[in-house]
Amino acid sequence: MISVTQLMLFSVTSVVLIFTPGPDIIYVMTRGVAQGRKAALAAAAGFSLGNFVHIFFAVVGLSALLASSARAFQLVKYAGALYLIYLGIRMFRSKTELAGGGGLKPLQGRTIFWQSILANILNPKVAVFFLAFFPQFLDPQRGSLVLQMLLLGTLFVVLTMVCFGLVGFCSGWIGGWLREKPAVGGRLGQMAGSVLVLLGLRLAWPDAR
Repeated sequence: MISVTQLMLFSVTSVVLIFTPGPDIIYVMTRGVAQGRKAALAAAAGFSLGNFVHIFFAVVGLSALLASSARAFQLVKYAGALYLIYLGIRMFRSKTELAGGGGLKPLQGRTIFWQSILANILNPKVAVFFLAFFPQFLDPQRGSLVLQMLLLGTLFVVLTMVCFGLVGFCSGWIGGWLREKPAVGGRLGQMAGSVLVLLGLRLAWPDAR
């Protein structure tokens, strides 16, 4: 199966990316500011569990690709590494606006949960990211590719649930702090962008493993 080193690298990189300000984590935070912790935790659970759909399609697609051609799978990995570098550069240069929660309409927790799942599933950028990010940590010589994908996918969902849950639980305090320090979002984006670029360069290197 996947080595401990690869799992640690995957976990650290995932946590940095999960905490990067984006539509999902900002929604969790602003929903908490507007309605309280229960609403924020419902959104956090929805966005986290919605990832299982993307994991399923990634497992099916990558497994079929590996079965047809090991060389094609390597090409996907290199293309994914280049995409991570491109994504990191864009993230490094972008400016993230951290919105407040005053404009959100009050909703029941169940509604927030299902809306968050749907928003995650219908986001094509998430699907593309999964296809680019996950293959970098897979090794066909270490056993079943499907099991490796399921392990990484489940770990990613758990990490997302914990990180988003923490944001949701502390949303009131985080929201007030970020409004006082608007430059923080840009710094987090730059840090995550740098991580993506370094990861992409490392994995695009021919002997990287």
